[in-house]
Amino acid sequence: MGDSKDLKIVFFGTGAIGGSVGAWVAAHHARTYLLSRGKMAEAIRTHGLTTYALDSPGRKEHAKVNVITDLNEVPDADVVVVGVKLYDLENAAQTVQGILGDRALIVGMQNGVENQTILPRYFSRVIYCLAAYNAWIDEPGTIGYQTRGPLILGTPDNRLQAEMGALAEIFNPAVETAITRRLGDAAHCKLAINLSNSVTTLLGLNFREISNLDLLQKVLAGTIYEGVQVIRAAGYREERLGGIPSWTTLWAAARLPQFLTRGTFRRNLKKMVVSSMGQDVLQRKSAETELEYLNGYLLGLAERFHRDAPYNRTIYRLCKENFSRADFQPLDVEMVWEEVTRRGRLSEPRSPRG
Repeated sequence: MGDSKDLKIVFFGTGAIGGSVGAWVAAHHARTYLLSRGKMAEAIRTHGLTTYALDSPGRKEHAKVNVITDLNEVPDADVVVVGVKLYDLENAAQTVQGILGDRALIVGMQNGVENQTILPRYFSRVIYCLAAYNAWIDEPGTIGYQTRGPLILGTPDNRLQAEMGALAEIFNPAVETAITRRLGDAAHCKLAINLSNSVTTLLGLNFREISNLDLLQKVLAGTIYEGVQVIRAAGYREERLGGIPSWTTLWAAARLPQFLTRGTFRRNLKKMVVSSMGQDVLQRKSAETELEYLNGYLLGLAERFHRDAPYNRTIYRLCKENFSRADFQPLDVEMVWEEVTRRGRLSEPRSPRG
């Protein structure tokens, strides 16, 4: 790939994750471009991109970045970081291929695992990037984030090691970036955590008061740990991702008596921000979400490997029924818990090491 400092990098998609990573990288790598349009492009061009951490809202960082509105403006791009969500990925891949062909290195930065099916249909060199943090857009040009990374790079067959090393060399001064040789495990572990997105959106966490925090813990921890059981049944192993809770911690939250775990859960709850699905449904009032790629994919695995998944099946059904409504209002946690228990609880799980 040549000298990493000479690489032209385009961030295609300036949502919360793509925008925050793009801003951090641009501050250290001059040949960085953000493709954006509309109010976001106008704000970035005028004021740059502003980022701030959840625990330090008064300490804002401002990055001046190169803004483009069309990929034709950088026809010799070496790397394209595709940061759109999975439901937009097919169209984005077609656009990038139509303009740049198959010359550039592609970096897929999506939740879920189905980008590993979509992107290879269009490109021969694809690296996948897991963002093990959450971020949100306050207004065009201003992005808040939970933690500054980390990012995890990988490929299914562990090819492109030199290319991943070059990217890590560029990214690491800006945001912690690691390379994994177990992409399948890492991506599925993150998918299990992302199952929380549907729960917090359905219940309106950070948009309305939750009537019963103990039931919230049961629903949220039960949904995530059920996902862990399914991916483990499918043959995936635990891969630690930054500050994401371990499987042992998730098992404890779901199965130990709540008087032992309530304090930890409520402290962590205060750190939870609006998920990407919540931003789609509750802020942008969009019926288009990643539900199929997260809970839907997990339910497909559960059926394939003969695992019961009442939490995720109930959450998936309720989300499908409600997210498409123009007047959608978050549901009460007591009603959701009643639906989960009515459809059957989990069988007693194995220990997290079982």
